[in-house]
Amino acid sequence: MKQYPGLIIALLAIQNDLNAAEAGMPQLDPKYWASQAFWLILVFTILYISIAKFYLPKIKNNLDNRENKIKNDLEDAGKFKELSDSKLKEYKNILEEAKKEVTKIHLETKNQLDKDIKSKKEGIEKEIEKELLKAQKEISELKKGSISNIQKVSESIASNIIEAISGDKLNESSIKAVVDDVSKKNIGKYLK
Repeated sequence: MKQYPGLIIALLAIQNDLNAAEAGMPQLDPKYWASQAFWLILVFTILYISIAKFYLPKIKNNLDNRENKIKNDLEDAGKFKELSDSKLKEYKNILEEAKKEVTKIHLETKNQLDKDIKSKKEGIEKEIEKELLKAQKEISELKKGSISNIQKVSESIASNIIEAISGDKLNESSIKAVVDDVSKKNIGKYLK
């Protein structure tokens, strides 16, 4: 439908001849249409050939190069992603192994320290036990020695007191016998 009005106008223009050449528009004069068609076909053919042979191959080549570059970049990105994934897995494995090794070393060190502490503790306890036995032996010897010293001092004090009260000096053997008798009865209290 849209073509009919244009066609009708063209036919009317041809029929009426519109005196186009006289009006100053030679392109509407039918006698020039053949040369105009020739030049139109020549110019469009040259444009078509130049575009088809020179410009389109360059554009197609650029598009193909761009597409190949994008494909190569995507392939490289895929390879790098796989490489990074493998490196990440390797890193995680190394990290897990390191954690296991740290745990193992920690346990070994803890066990070794526990053994060392236990052996040193046992050594110190044995040393303390020896020192306690030695101290108890010294204390018991001091007690025994102090009892005889106490008896001598007691005899001397008793002899001095009796002499000061009565004015007479008693027999030292009788004082010694009384002090021995009292100390034998009470010695159990002091040796415990």
